This record gives sequence, structure tokens and C-alpha cells, in this order.
Amino acid sequence: MRRPYREKAAEPLLSRHERVVVRDCGLQSRLPVFQNWDISKARAIDRLGDWASPDEVADAAARNGCHSIAFTYNDPVIFAEYAIDCARAAHERGLKTVAVTAGYINPEPRTEFYAQMDAANVDLKAFTGEFYHKLCFGELEPVLDTLHWLKAETSVWFEVTTLLIPGHNDSEDEIARLSDWFLNNLGPDVPLHFTAFHPDFKMLDVPATPPETLVRARKRALAAGLHHVYVGNIHDLENDSTYCASCGQVLIERDWYELGRYNLDERGCCKFCDARLPGRFEAKPGKWGRHRLPVLIQRSSTAGGSGARAKNWKINTLSNTTGSTPGRPLSA
Repeated sequence: MRRPYREKAAEPLLSRHERVVVRDCGLQSRLPVFQNWDISKARAIDRLGDWASPDEVADAAARNGCHSIAFTYNDPVIFAEYAIDCARAAHERGLKTVAVTAGYINPEPRTEFYAQMDAANVDLKAFTGEFYHKLCFGELEPVLDTLHWLKAETSVWFEVTTLLIPGHNDSEDEIARLSDWFLNNLGPDVPLHFTAFHPDFKMLDVPATPPETLVRARKRALAAGLHHVYVGNIHDLENDSTYCASCGQVLIERDWYELGRYNLDERGCCKFCDARLPGRFEAKPGKWGRHRLPVLIQRSSTAGGSGARAKNWKINTLSNTTGSTPGRPLSA
């Protein structure tokens, strides 16, 4: 599946260029609020889905003009060996790799996994152990440890996303503690995204996040000293754009997937004051926007020799779509 980068927030890596999205079946945690539960749970049709080798995944991305491969919708830690092999194949073809993850991984496999990732978006579900224990059936500290490790021990470009759920993790006190920890441990330049919850899965009784809650959280994080804080899952040009931390000018104007003004030069520096914007940028922004293009790897069988059947592979792309995705996305 070719998708826009903003869908999973790793924006400053190759701003707005196309990527192939790879997913497997299953979930790492039993989070009842999981917003993509319908495409992450294994169903009979998923278990009969297309098989693709790492080389074929990377070839599909390269042939379709994508600049990267993202492992998302369910945590790539679930299929880490496959993701690592796909990432190696991507790098051999000059493609970047992005992991969208909960950050819940043991130290030893973590080193091997992130050695093959150019960027990551880490979901920080909340900032209380109670939330992780009751809603995620996990713990907060391993996630904080991964974030600290990414900052201190790797060159991976990473960003953090917190889905604000009314009544569960959106209090002023929790946002303040999260913001202060973030500044003290990750520094002011790691982007932080506050995104809107919508009722789904096992939390249909919880209302959607008001836009005002996201804006309030963003202002609190900025006041704590963070430079790049965004709102997500809503249309908000002012609070979803990137500003220069030195002169305050708009550097990347965006409305969800769509880019507006773009005031970075080919070096990734502000055109007004020449300050560098932290991130990974190409010389020109992409124009893919919110378009999606399903990529299918299909098998056909032919008889040969003594009746043995050989598998022939072909890579197909369906027509562009800007709405729900028709056809079957590339999947393991």
C-alpha cells in the first residue's frame, strides 16, 4: 500500500513522499481502545493472504517510486524477523525504513531491530502506570526506557504520539508530567503528537476527543519547552504546522496529509533565518498528499516438468484512490 507519511506522523523523514506499508496479523497488547483493531486482528481471509518475500516487498516499493517502507498498523515487533529482513532488502535498494511501534521490546532484540530502522514513531499510550496496567495489560517503564535509549544510543529519527482519550489520559496534570519528562529525557527537538480518539472497538462509550483538548495539551507542551508539538486526527492548520524554533516562521504548513507553504531549503534549513530544522529531509517536498495506491503481489501457478508447479510472481498496482482502500493491501 502506498500511503502518505502523515498517516503515522513520521513527517520529517522525507516530507510527504510515498511509502509502501507492510502489516502482519495480530496485536502485541490487548488495548481496548486500539484505533486500527479491524485491520490488525487476524481473520480467516488474512491467514489466506498474499505471501511476499522481503525482496519482493522491497521490489514492489522501488518499482512504484516509493522512497521508504513503513511497518505499521500492528506492531512490527510482532513480526520482527520479517521486518528486519524487509528493511535490509529496502536498504539494498536505497529505500528508507520506518517502524510504527508501541516501544514495548526487550533490550537485546531492540538493538537488532532498530539497527535496520531509519525512523520510528513510538506510541506513548499515556503517562501513568495505571493506564498501561488496566488498558494495555503492560507497563509504562519499558516504553520510557525505549524512548530514552533511542535518544541516547541511536541515530534513529523518532517521534512520539499520544492518543488523548477523554477521562483516561487527558488531565492537565498528566499532560504536564509527560511534557516535563519529555523535555528532560528526550530534549526539545523530538516531535510530540497529540492525536484525537474516536469511539471504537471496546470503548464505544467514551466520547471523541474535543479539538480543544488537543490544543490545550499542545500549548502546555510548548510552554514546558518543547519546540515541535502537533495535533492530529483533526483538521487544524495552525496547530498541525511546523514552525522555526529560532524565528517563529512557518516552515511546513500542513492540513492533515496536505502540504501548503514549504519554507525549507535543500539543506533542511529555514529560508528566513537559516536555522536547521531537526529531521530527515530531501531537497524537495513530496506531493503524494492523501492518495493511496494498493500494491498487490499475486501468485500464478504453472505446470512444468514432471507436474511440479512453479510459482510466478507479478506486482500489480490498482488505480489511485483518495478514500477507503479498495482491493487488498500488500501484507505478509
